[in-house]
Amino acid sequence: MNPIAMVTGAGSGIGKACALALLAEGWQVFLVGRREEALQATARAGESLKGMAHIVPADVSHESEVADVFAAIHERCGRLDLLFNNAGIFTPARTPDEMAFEDWRRSVDVNLNGAFYCLSHAFRLMREQSPRGGRIINNGSISAHAPRPGSIGYTATKHAITGLTKAAALDGRAFDIAVGQIDIGNVASDMTEKMAAGILQADGSVRPEARMDMDAVVQTFMAMARLPLTANVLFTTVMATKMPFVGRG
Repeated sequence: MNPIAMVTGAGSGIGKACALALLAEGWQVFLVGRREEALQATARAGESLKGMAHIVPADVSHESEVADVFAAIHERCGRLDLLFNNAGIFTPARTPDEMAFEDWRRSVDVNLNGAFYCLSHAFRLMREQSPRGGRIINNGSISAHAPRPGSIGYTATKHAITGLTKAAALDGRAFDIAVGQIDIGNVASDMTEKMAAGILQADGSVRPEARMDMDAVVQTFMAMARLPLTANVLFTTVMATKMPFVGRG
């Protein structure tokens, strides 16, 4: 049987690109996201590839919807070999006193709670399936290391993803579950167009930032996905070479 993967946020950007890379290598991929039409577009883009796409619309911030996704995976395939915990949101840039509490809650619900719900259900399936085990890759961010101005919700949740990764990697050892994290900086996409035009820096200036091609992210992700379960990339950072992250601040 071809290996089975689940990708959240699969309707656009990094999730879509990585899902298509898995399909190109013959994986069965469950495409998960809130917008069914976007998931359908990803599936259509992968129609000529070796793998098979399954569209499962769901909002990962709702545990009941995540449970339904995993029930569908279990019913159709009986196992899961790879979870890419990729879904995430940005909220408007605000200082802590200006951030709307509903934006804070939405950041936590999607970026952290959603990742935990998926990881928890993946653990349950991976430890019981035969052969046992699997791989979970969490999408962290450069913001898991250092913030941008006005990013307290996103940054706090991405720091929390690092703790989620470390704890789950430790707990997964007993069940042959490898958990790692990919931290991505400035990949060229619709979401980062403003970075190329000019974005606020820590010193108060507004300057354009370099971006990298999506293929660099896909290659890094696939290198992690292809590893045997006896090896794990716990953390890796892939970023535009000339972005200011290393000297941020």
